[in-house]
Amino acid sequence: MSGSETKVGGWKAKISHELIEYGINAIYMALVFASFTEYRRLLLAAHDIVYTNYWVAVIEGLVLGKVIMIGSILRLGRWVEDKPLIVPTLYKTVVFTVFVAVFKVIEHGLRGLWHGVGFMGGLAEASEQGVEIALANALVIFVGFIPFFAVKELGRVWGAERIWALFFRKRAAT
Repeated sequence: MSGSETKVGGWKAKISHELIEYGINAIYMALVFASFTEYRRLLLAAHDIVYTNYWVAVIEGLVLGKVIMIGSILRLGRWVEDKPLIVPTLYKTVVFTVFVAVFKVIEHGLRGLWHGVGFMGGLAEASEQGVEIALANALVIFVGFIPFFAVKELGRVWGAERIWALFFRKRAAT
């Protein structure tokens, strides 16, 4: 095999790995948001209010899947990886929650630009929702990130293949 074929195979493998990782991130986050959307729907149904914005959960999952990958590229939380697993798990949970909050602020500002009210106008519109909504969203993300990063850290230490096998391959009866 020539050097160029190795590079092509390497690029194909890298792209495949990145797409699979993105898919797992996006699906997990979409499921987290969909469960909270269902919770919100059930609460509002008690007051005869219809709420069916499941598409928002899917879009948020897709966006957060990419935000998680960007944070990984920036190596957020890598310096605590030699500590007991609880430390990098909780540290990355906090850091990535803040990272997502920063992206949400930028997203609202860009939405304001898109709608012609300017960056600060977009931030002002977002602030009209109230601090309670922003804190509730941050709490959902924080709680969703704990098992997410716990499994990722286990995969980093034990190997992703071993974690995959534990969850998705049939094991012999003990």
